[in-house]
Amino acid sequence: MTEMLRVSDLHSFYGESHILHGVDFVVERGELVTLLGRNGAGRTTTLKSILGLVDRRSGSIVLNGREVIDLAPHRIARLGVGWCPEERGIFASLSAEENLLLLPEFSSEGMSVEEIYRMFPNLYERRKSPGMRLSGGEQQMLAMARILRTGARLLLLDEITEGLAPVIVQALGRVVRKLKELGYTIVMVEQNFRFAAPLADRHHVLENGRIVQTVGKDELQAKQGLLHQYLGV
Repeated sequence: MTEMLRVSDLHSFYGESHILHGVDFVVERGELVTLLGRNGAGRTTTLKSILGLVDRRSGSIVLNGREVIDLAPHRIARLGVGWCPEERGIFASLSAEENLLLLPEFSSEGMSVEEIYRMFPNLYERRKSPGMRLSGGEQQMLAMARILRTGARLLLLDEITEGLAPVIVQALGRVVRKLKELGYTIVMVEQNFRFAAPLADRHHVLENGRIVQTVGKDELQAKQGLLHQYLGV
């Protein structure tokens, strides 16, 4: 089995608001796909829906061959899904290392603290610093590092470059590329198309809660005009 994730006819709601209107996409093991679109298109809601973090959802979400549409979020996470939210969720009063050790390990595939520090040397240097003293880039690295410890193999990354300096964005690009080389499967919401373009196997463009275009990495040049139309890139 090569599929890690299959989303079919996904509808999601916040209260009475119908946000996703039949989203469909597939992610093979080891692939990186992006969810692109303007604000309000449904990109983050798609990530939250995969984990069950919406008020209501219907359709089908198959993870590693198992239907999870009716499972609670904590049970889905234990099946190997790691979510890195846009707001990062760093505990201000805990040190960087305490934040890192906070989440439980769900499987033996999780990275060791030593492996994480090799991947994020900045975090090793700042391991004793409280979360409130970390820069935005260091907080983003910590948010990503934390889910790698759990053993998750499907990573849901939400706007990891937003508001960060170019040198930090470049460092995160190297990390994401390394994770892909290590066989992680990644679904990434990203506004910075220049960051996402060289990393992704496939780009899914959302508009009004639907996927309106899918562009493979080999089609990027030919479909630049179409992407500009949808995204303004």
